[in-house]
Amino acid sequence: MKKMLFSLMALAAICACQQSGTPAQFNYRGLAFTLPVSQFVDSMLARGFAVDSVASDSGKTVVLASPAEKYRVLAAFRGDTLTVVQETYVLSTNDSTRQMWQELRDGLEQELGAWPDCPMLKEDHKVANFDAGEGLISVLLENTYAPTLTVRYTKKSEQ
Repeated sequence: MKKMLFSLMALAAICACQQSGTPAQFNYRGLAFTLPVSQFVDSMLARGFAVDSVASDSGKTVVLASPAEKYRVLAAFRGDTLTVVQETYVLSTNDSTRQMWQELRDGLEQELGAWPDCPMLKEDHKVANFDAGEGLISVLLENTYAPTLTVRYTKKSEQ
């Protein structure tokens, strides 16, 4: 009886450890990095963002903002391929950026099921890097002169 129970537990452990199918595609809030830039921008416009044409550089970057969100989005691209998407949060105090950094870090840790690499963990300067398979997600806190919180999604280069 013990052997049979042990065998069933081992089988359950093996099944739990197996990965299911193909890994999830690297994405920014549900938008795949494989989307053409025009489709990415159209999807962001549908979410209520607007293009900030003054801050955008045609051919290299697009900056999007929404009055409903606490962050601005900068999308950098090469040709018609997204390379980096960066969220920059607009917060008023150092304490609010510290709290948001911790919430974002904890949320990504739970979503990705991985511990971040944290090369810098001081009170007002923190960095958490997550390896997301096809890309990297970095959560950066820099409260040097003004409260600054950034989340950067970077696609790994295919070399």
